[in-house]
Amino acid sequence: MLRGLWKLTWIETKVFLREPLGAFGTIGFPVLVFVVMGRAVNIKGAPPSLAFSSFSRTGIPVLASLLIAVSAVLSLVTIISIYREGGILKRLRATPLRPQTILTAHVMVKLMFTAATLALMFLAGKRYFPAGADVPWFSFAIALLISTWSILSIGFLIASIVPTARFAQPVGAIILYPMIAVSGLFVPVESFPPVLHAVAQVLPLTYSVRLLQGIWNGEGWLVHLSDVAALTVLFLICTALSAKVFRWE
Repeated sequence: MLRGLWKLTWIETKVFLREPLGAFGTIGFPVLVFVVMGRAVNIKGAPPSLAFSSFSRTGIPVLASLLIAVSAVLSLVTIISIYREGGILKRLRATPLRPQTILTAHVMVKLMFTAATLALMFLAGKRYFPAGADVPWFSFAIALLISTWSILSIGFLIASIVPTARFAQPVGAIILYPMIAVSGLFVPVESFPPVLHAVAQVLPLTYSVRLLQGIWNGEGWLVHLSDVAALTVLFLICTALSAKVFRWE
């Protein structure tokens, strides 16, 4: 099983890198956003306001990290839909590989590229964004991987429902990108109207933002056990639902 998993993971990695636009969207775009916005808020002679200064220290890296996670999910949704529509999933299911192995390979590829993108973001940040020099890099990377793993489960659920590759990425974008607006990254969740506040409490990006912001600012994991628990519960629920409705052909 492990041999088949590693071999399939390697194949999916090569397939992913053959599509330049998808590779740039997953790897290059979040790093570009981080560098451009980081340089913009650190222009000499233009001191930002207190609120914007706070966002530049914490919000920009967290926003870039969310873009990494969302890009990975959209890429996953698109690939699964293309594989289903092209009959590839049906053929893979007929091999000795178990369905769990096939799906796990896709997740591992996305997590690997998430880690690679985060590493590039940190390297760029050391040069262009010195405000984050004292960030606990390892803990932040773990927090992002937990967030990405949880959000990927939403991607599987979307891929299970969307019938064709033609609508996969637009549907995924419509579902995921608005979540960023109500995640508490730009405006505190507590200041939302009651209805919007209730919606934010069931969205995974709300807990991801809280976890990533806290770890970036040096807070301990014990402070964010509830966020990790919420992301874990979301992963279990979405995985269970996608297992019931997932179509291989």
